[in-house]
Amino acid sequence: MKPFDILVAGEINPDLILSGNVIPAFHQTEKLVDSAALTIGSSSAIFACGAARLGLRVAFLGVCGDDLFGHFMLGELEKRGVDVSNVIVRTDGQTGLSVILNQRADRAILTHPGLIAALQVSDIPNELLQKARHLHVASYFLQTQLQPGLPDLFRRARAYGLTTSLDPNYDPSQAWFGFDELLSVTNVFLPNEREAGSLSGEAHVDLAADRLGNKVETLGIKLGAEGALGVRNGQIVRVSSIPANVVDTVGAGDNFDAGFLYGYLNGWSLEKSLRLACVCGALSTQCRGGTDGQPTLNDAMTFLK
Repeated sequence: MKPFDILVAGEINPDLILSGNVIPAFHQTEKLVDSAALTIGSSSAIFACGAARLGLRVAFLGVCGDDLFGHFMLGELEKRGVDVSNVIVRTDGQTGLSVILNQRADRAILTHPGLIAALQVSDIPNELLQKARHLHVASYFLQTQLQPGLPDLFRRARAYGLTTSLDPNYDPSQAWFGFDELLSVTNVFLPNEREAGSLSGEAHVDLAADRLGNKVETLGIKLGAEGALGVRNGQIVRVSSIPANVVDTVGAGDNFDAGFLYGYLNGWSLEKSLRLACVCGALSTQCRGGTDGQPTLNDAMTFLK
């Protein structure tokens, strides 16, 4: 048995979440928020914690600074059962940071990239790939130094018997490029509805699913409170979400990914994997930040039954 179920190659940064019904204004205007919290940030790290919470064995490879935010992230990941022994800690750069103004179902984000983009394909040795069953990459558009070699990395991973997954996340440039070659070597593609539309050039989610579903083995499109849409081998499945008392939506998509890949790696049907994914995403919104509401497998299975 390989030591890890999933190797995550991703970005490392905390989130500073400010919650309240407030719109910021310049000209030295001070406004008060209801709460503030420093939490685990980055799509990749939240996903890693969610997968570990479900019982998967997770290793993380990324780059952070030898600073307060870097030490915070490594400590929190390790506390949640994620192996961080391969993380690269650099003294010549700063760990990234996202400041999030949260208004329940919506949020605004300001990100200082720092070392978020620093991970390169050359940092990922074959020896580490051989220890995992699956390779997951998120935040494609932020990981700019990883982008050029990612198709070759996925090919290398697949040659060692790993399956691969990709969550593109939002493109700050809104150019939405660089995916045709990459999707051809991606087993599981996990965009949200907006990302699927932008990448496919289709305004309607069903048309986007049809186009993207022909490019990958398995497609799971996140539809927020409406559930999810999946495509595999020509099979199209829609599932609904569950009711949730939404505190904030930070990390909901990453926890959806964790649930979906748990099902995928355990040979579940497309429908059952989507249902677990929706449960994990919904439950995570009931607490502040992306990790405090992450369910165990037993918690999530209660809703599936």
